[in-house]
Amino acid sequence: MAGRKINPILKQVLELGPTLVFFLIYMRIKDESFTLGATEYSGFIVAALILVPLLLVATLILWLLTGTISRMQIFIAVIVIFFGGLTAWFNDERFFKMKTTIVYGTFAVILGAGLLRGRSLLQWVMADALPMKAEGWMILTRRLMLMFAALAVANEVIWRTQSTELWVKLETFAMPGALFLFLMANFMALQRYFLEEPKDES
Repeated sequence: MAGRKINPILKQVLELGPTLVFFLIYMRIKDESFTLGATEYSGFIVAALILVPLLLVATLILWLLTGTISRMQIFIAVIVIFFGGLTAWFNDERFFKMKTTIVYGTFAVILGAGLLRGRSLLQWVMADALPMKAEGWMILTRRLMLMFAALAVANEVIWRTQSTELWVKLETFAMPGALFLFLMANFMALQRYFLEEPKDES
């Protein structure tokens, strides 16, 4: 069943808002510590724990407004909840930082598994929104698999070698920005594979 259309700006706010709020909260309390239930938590962990309900509420609102929710949104929500829980339970921010590696790495593995079977799972997910020849989908899927793998490796290197503040900035802006530019560049490069939608003669 096709989802209902909503204002694209509102859609972007619901999809990107929780991460931006996490960034703003972290920058505000990054040097503080908080005692909850006799356990002391860093500002980073508190900001990460605030992100979990924000993401769930935003996802719920998006589902109520559109009548649909993507598998990707469900997967990301589950990963954030799981690693957010581990972060709080062990009071260790490394779990939350690893979540990005798991997300990008899982996407790379899923796309790679489809390619090994001679299929583009990306086409299966996005074909309705972006009509394109099968050859174009295979090319885009191979490239996106490599991009996700590169982002997963980059995240591991960054959180293990750089400061938490730098990781938060790169996680919030640089990695999504790099993925967006990568997709835009590939959409332009693969235009010859796009299919024209049939015109409504009526």
